[in-house]
Amino acid sequence: MYAEVRRIDPEIYDAIRNEIRRQQTQLELIASENYVSQAVLDAAGSPLTNKYAEGLPGKRYYRGCDYVDTVERLAIDRAKLVFHAEHANVQPHSGTQANLAVYLALLSPGDKILGMDLAHGGHLSHGAKLNASGAFYQIASYGVSRETERLEMAEVARVAREVKPRIIVCGASAYSRTLDFAAFGEIAREVGAFLMADIAHIAGLVAAELHPSPFPHCDVVTATTHKTMRGPRGGLILSKEQYAKQIDRAVFPGTQGGPLMHVIAGKAVALKEVLSPGFREYQASVLANARALAAGMAKRGYRIVTGGTDNHLFLVDLRPKGITGSWAAAALEAVGITANKNLIPYDPLPPTETSGVRLGSPALTTRGMGVAEMDLIADLIDRTVTATKEKDASMLRRIAEEVLDLCDAFPIYAGLLRRLYEQERGAYETGSAHRGVVHA
Repeated sequence: MYAEVRRIDPEIYDAIRNEIRRQQTQLELIASENYVSQAVLDAAGSPLTNKYAEGLPGKRYYRGCDYVDTVERLAIDRAKLVFHAEHANVQPHSGTQANLAVYLALLSPGDKILGMDLAHGGHLSHGAKLNASGAFYQIASYGVSRETERLEMAEVARVAREVKPRIIVCGASAYSRTLDFAAFGEIAREVGAFLMADIAHIAGLVAAELHPSPFPHCDVVTATTHKTMRGPRGGLILSKEQYAKQIDRAVFPGTQGGPLMHVIAGKAVALKEVLSPGFREYQASVLANARALAAGMAKRGYRIVTGGTDNHLFLVDLRPKGITGSWAAAALEAVGITANKNLIPYDPLPPTETSGVRLGSPALTTRGMGVAEMDLIADLIDRTVTATKEKDASMLRRIAEEVLDLCDAFPIYAGLLRRLYEQERGAYETGSAHRGVVHA
C-alpha cells in the first residue's frame, strides 16, 4: 500500500502514514470532518485524476470525455434524486466556491447579501469581510437572540425589510437548531429577494429526511459532499431549473476551470451510498450521538449553547469553567481528542481565543460508536480539563491510554492499516502509541 509513494518520495509517504495513524488513534469531534468509505477513497484516488474535462457532459472543450461524462452524469442524477432537485451542478471544488458561483450567477457586484452573522454561527462565504463575498457585495447580517441563542424569524424579517437584500442566505456552520426554510421563504418573497440555503453541514440529515428540506422554499441550495454526507471534500449546487444555465456558467468558466473528475467520481459513489438503506439509520445515530454527547457535557457542568442540539453539532460555552476555546482545544489534542475552538453568540473574546468549542458526532458515528461511548467521551473531556488545570501528568497519561483503548475498539480502514503494517513489519513499536495500527 502506497509502495510507489514510499519508493519515490519517502517524506510524503511518512506524512500519509502518520496521518492514517493519527486518524486511527484520535477521537475526531470536529463537526466538519468524517471518514469516507473505502469505495469513495478508491474512486477519488483513481486515474480519473488524469482527465481534463472543461465544460459539461456532452459539451466538453476537450476530446476523450466519454467515460468521465458517464461519471458526472451519474453524480448529477443521484444528487437530483437525493435532494429532489430540478438541477444539479457537481463541479464546485468546495462549499465556498459553490456559494461564490451562486452569487456570480444571480447578483451584480455591489448587490446586497443578507446572511447569518459569522460570530453567531454563519460562514465566511456568507459575507465575511476577508472573504470574496464581503469584498464584492454589500453585506448585512442577522443573528440569534441574546436570550435564547436561537434565530427568531420575526427579527430576521425585520432586518430583511430594512436592508432589502438581493439575496438572503440561510444556513450555518455552528448553529445547533433546526432551520425554518419555510419562514425564510416567506421573508424572501416579501422583500423580493432570492433565497439560497447553504446546507453544507446538514446535507446528510436533509438527504435522510431527518431535517426539513430547503426545497421548494429556496431558489438555490449549496452543499458540501463531506461532513454529514460522508463523501469526498467538495461542493455541489442544487437549483430550480430556471436558474440552471446561469449556475452552470458561473461555475465554468465563471469561477473555476476544469472539474476534478476523480473527486466527482467520489461524489457519485457517496451519493449512491446516501441512497442505500443504511444511510438513514446512520444519520439517526448521528443525531442520537450528538444529543447524548451534549447531555453528557451538561451533566458534568458545561453550558450548552441553546441548551441542546437538533442536528450533528453543538457549542459548549467554557466560561463557567474559567477556560477558553483555544486552551481547551490544545488540552484535548494532547490526549488524542480533536475539537475546534469556536466563537459563541455575543462572545467577548476574539476568534483567536473564543469562549467555546464546537463538538460534532458524524466521524465517531461512522466508526460505530453509540450513545454509551458519547457519555464516556464527555467524561474523558471533563477529566482532561481538570487534569490539565491541575497539571496532573499521570492522570493525563491515563486518559490518553483510555482514548487509545476506545480508538482500538472502533478501527477505521482496518484493511488499509493492516496492509500498511504488514508492508512495514517491524517498523512500528508494539506499544500503545501505535496499537491502533498494529491491531487493526
